[in-house]
Amino acid sequence: MATKKKSKRWSQKVTETSNALALEQNVFSQKDPKAIARSLKRSADRSKRRKASPFRSAMSMLTFYINRAGDKLSKAQRNRLEKAKDELRELYGKERAED
Repeated sequence: MATKKKSKRWSQKVTETSNALALEQNVFSQKDPKAIARSLKRSADRSKRRKASPFRSAMSMLTFYINRAGDKLSKAQRNRLEKAKDELRELYGKERAED
């Protein structure tokens, strides 16, 4: 039973101890997509430990959070986080890939 609890929390540990980014506390629960994107950008730009570009590191952490939260995210929060992706692209001067 203890192993089962431990395996459920691996994504939280990754988020908290990521070797790539030192995230600000509660960054993903903010209400403003622009604030989320700015916070991720700050963390990515300051990081000396990331392996990829700041943009890729920030986008990767945001996508990781969305994917791991899955169905536990409310529709409103998921929309905010998806908008934060667009804001992040804009902050870094990247264009969205066509689907």
